[in-house]
Amino acid sequence: MDCCVIPLRHGGLSLVQTTDFFYPLVEDPYMMGRIACANVLSDLYAMGITECDNMLMLLSVSQKMNEKDRERVMPLMIRGFRDAAEEGGTSVTGGQTVINPWIIVGGVASVVCQPNEFIMPDGAVPGDVLVLTKPLGTQVAVNAHQWLDQPERWNKIKLVVTKEEVKEAYQEAMFSMATLNRTAASLMHKFQAHAATDVTGFGLLGHANNLAAQQQNEVAFVIHNLPIIAKMAAISKACGNLFNLIQGTSAETSGGLLVCLPREQAAKFCSEMKSQTSGAGGQGMMGGAWIIGIVEKGDRHARIIDKPRIIEVPPRGSQAANQDNNSTSPALSPNLS
Repeated sequence: MDCCVIPLRHGGLSLVQTTDFFYPLVEDPYMMGRIACANVLSDLYAMGITECDNMLMLLSVSQKMNEKDRERVMPLMIRGFRDAAEEGGTSVTGGQTVINPWIIVGGVASVVCQPNEFIMPDGAVPGDVLVLTKPLGTQVAVNAHQWLDQPERWNKIKLVVTKEEVKEAYQEAMFSMATLNRTAASLMHKFQAHAATDVTGFGLLGHANNLAAQQQNEVAFVIHNLPIIAKMAAISKACGNLFNLIQGTSAETSGGLLVCLPREQAAKFCSEMKSQTSGAGGQGMMGGAWIIGIVEKGDRHARIIDKPRIIEVPPRGSQAANQDNNSTSPALSPNLS
C-alpha cells in the first residue's frame, strides 16, 4: 500500500502516514521543492484522502556546495515545499536537515481519519475501467533535457525530436510533477473508485502489478492506452532499452493516480478532472485524465497489450495543446474492446 493505516486506540480513528524522498531531478530549486512535496502527498491522495493534518520536511544539504550556493538554493527548495503544502491545505511544522554528499529532499505526511475518508486499495472488480490522471514520460523528458548539452547523447535522439520540443516536454514534465493529485483524490469518492495507487518509481506496469496483487477478487489489469508527453515515446524508442517507456517500466516521479472505477463512472471522472484542472492554479490546459485499460478476471497481475495505443499529450502552451484544448477530448472514450 502507498500508506500505513494504523487504527488508533481512540474509537473509529486511524493514523494514515507516509514518507518519501529522492534526489533533485530538475534545475529549478523552487520547483524541486514543490515536486518533492507533491510526491509525498500523492501517497495520501492515492487512498482518496484529501486532507493532511501535518507535514515534516527532510532535507540533505550537499557538502560539495559552497556557502553562497547553499544560501541561494536551499531556501528556494524549502519555500517550494511549503507552498505546495499550503496548496494542499496543510503546513510544514518541522523536519530534519543534514549534511550529505548529495542533495536529498522529501518529507512525511500524516493525517488522522475516519473510515469514510479513505478508500482501501483492494476493491477492484471485473468490468472496472483503469484511469490515469497524469501523462507518462517524465523521466524521459528530464533526461532528454540534460542531453541538450551532451552531443554524444543528443545525436542519438536528434532525428526524432527538436530542441524546442525537448524544452517544451521538460517544462510539461516539471509542471506535471509539481501538480497535486488532490482533485483526483476527491473525485475518487464522488465516482465510487474501487482502488488506486500513484505511479512513481516502478513505472506504470510496476505499480499496476503491485495494485493488482492487493485485490481481494481474482482480477487482472489489462492496459490498452498509454498517454505520454508528446515525442517522449519516439525518444524512448530511439534509445533502445534505456527507458522501456512503452513497456511500462520507465520510472516516473510524482506521477498520476492509477484508479479503478466502475465502467459507468470512468468517462464522467475524466470529464470532471479535465474541467476542474484545466487552467487552474497555473496548471495549464493539459489537466485531465485518460481511460487506459480494463479490469477482467485473472491472476492478480497487470499487463500491457502488444501494441498499445499511444496518446501523444502535447505540452501546455504548445500550438498542438491550444488546438487540442479547443476540441473535445478523444481520450475519454477509447475503444477498449
